Amino acid sequence: MERRELAYFLSVAEHEGIGGAAAALGVAQPTISQALRGLERELGVALFVRVGRGMVLSAAGRSLVGPARKILRDITAVHDMLGAPEDGLTGHLDIAAFSALAPEVVPLVAAFRHAYPDVVVGFGELVEESAASALIRDGHSEFVVVHLPIDDPRLEVIELGSQEYWLAYPPGTALPDGPVPLSELPDVPMVFVPQGPSVADEIQEAIRDAGATVELAVLVEHREARIPMVLAGLGGTIIERSLAEAVADRAVVRPVEPPITRTFGVAFDPDALSPVGQAFAAVVRAGSHPTG
Repeated sequence: MERRELAYFLSVAEHEGIGGAAAALGVAQPTISQALRGLERELGVALFVRVGRGMVLSAAGRSLVGPARKILRDITAVHDMLGAPEDGLTGHLDIAAFSALAPEVVPLVAAFRHAYPDVVVGFGELVEESAASALIRDGHSEFVVVHLPIDDPRLEVIELGSQEYWLAYPPGTALPDGPVPLSELPDVPMVFVPQGPSVADEIQEAIRDAGATVELAVLVEHREARIPMVLAGLGGTIIERSLAEAVADRAVVRPVEPPITRTFGVAFDPDALSPVGQAFAAVVRAGSHPTG
């Protein structure tokens, strides 16, 4: 099994086909096809199922993704270590963060880069927080930044702080100054994200517990679309305080009473960290100051 074969395998899996992988890697398609056939012969299993012109992972292929990413990460770490100065650390650090939490981890990334300027940081988006454990298990990222709790006993979780959620309404909505009691929400339809394993459940439960009922205007899966919808007059919403304050000059924003907050933190598998990952974990442990 060669490093090149694993890299080709992961690229085909990511692009769901040899053509996309070849374009991304700048390699001829026959070269990738030949490497994949050799890898499948060596392992004795089919790694992909061909669907039309595309390719999707077989059960065996899915089980190989995590180990393949870890092997490549370990090989890269060894190469970087051998080529690095004696007092330096080089390599790659992969972090995935839920979009609303990304700004919260920037100070830790800055502190890490200040301490280890030769490490390249890959900072990706975690679209669904429910996929956080799988992202680590499959080797896509060493660290995820998510709302807590995260239900995976294999992962170490370091709490970083908490986020407060505020109301945001279309321009011109009549609201008194100061916090708005959940029991006295204005008669304005709301823009919500679907219920599921997220803070959306907690928000809607808090509204019900306050004895309030609200009319639903839009159920939107694209969280980033909530603010444009509010500004377009489609309805109000409850969003992270930082996002609400960012549009306070264009929308009517208020805190709620009682406050709605949710903790967040960094999760990782301590037994699978690369040397770079171990260094970042140490920075997180030293710099985390959870707030209630």
